[in-house]
Amino acid sequence: MMRTGLLWLSERQQIDRFLRRNGVARRLASRFVAGETVESAIEAARDLNRQRIVATLDLLGESVSHERDTVQARDTYLKMLDQIAQNGVEANVSVKLTQMGIDVEERVCLDNMTAMLEKAKALHNFIRIDMEGSAYTQRTLDFFFQKVFPTYGPHVGVVIQSCLRRSESDVDALIDAGARVRLCKGAYLEPAEVAFPDKADVDSAYIRLMGRLLERGRYPGLATHDPSIIARARQFVREKAIGPERFEFQMLYGVRRDLQQALRKDGFNVRVYVPFGTQWYPYLMRRLAERPANIAFILGNVVREAVRGPA
Repeated sequence: MMRTGLLWLSERQQIDRFLRRNGVARRLASRFVAGETVESAIEAARDLNRQRIVATLDLLGESVSHERDTVQARDTYLKMLDQIAQNGVEANVSVKLTQMGIDVEERVCLDNMTAMLEKAKALHNFIRIDMEGSAYTQRTLDFFFQKVFPTYGPHVGVVIQSCLRRSESDVDALIDAGARVRLCKGAYLEPAEVAFPDKADVDSAYIRLMGRLLERGRYPGLATHDPSIIARARQFVREKAIGPERFEFQMLYGVRRDLQQALRKDGFNVRVYVPFGTQWYPYLMRRLAERPANIAFILGNVVREAVRGPA
């Protein structure tokens, strides 16, 4: 019932318009979303860089159904890549294939991604293709392997979700190809036949995949706020004599900033995922709807950070 209610709220444009004008709502959203413009995202990345933390910038919006909207998103990413270079910011970008038009037509998606990857290559930058729900997993990996990785290998990577039962074979294939992988648990509510329903199984899969990526992967990104998994990662690299230059921890903007800074202080590379854009209201509501437990997760992390002191 909660999921249905959150999805219903995410589609209410009148609530979106009201909240975007509401100062309290905007201040709450600003905890997790870095404003609505490229410039605000660049400034957030610059603030992170001052803490010796790097960023990946993400323009909010997905499931685009019109080609003109994909072109507009593409042009924003091109501007973003230019401004990263012009401002000397240490950041790359993340993008969803549905935002680039894979549901409109594969040609549209490929044209948009090619333009962005050509820009990233010219500027010596990197684009991470985010993973969406399980209905898109095979399509995303096929697009990655067949359409972009052969030409832009050093400049493009992908995301794998440990919650999916198929992910062990996917990680092995990506390692063998020499592709860069961002490993996360996965926030989507998936059917039990394709995903592990129990958190303990998702965590166990994450730890197994993390070990493979740390030993054999190409600069993996370990995306987690879970202190126990982070502790396991630290123990693993210590036992295997894996240097901190071979991987990075990744976290969400505004979540466990204390932990981000503690890891950086201990000499680990840290990258923060920085979302921005006008679609912050439906974005947040859909993320919560995909897994309502995220509400308690976000609030719990804010409380834990507050107890430890301000960032």
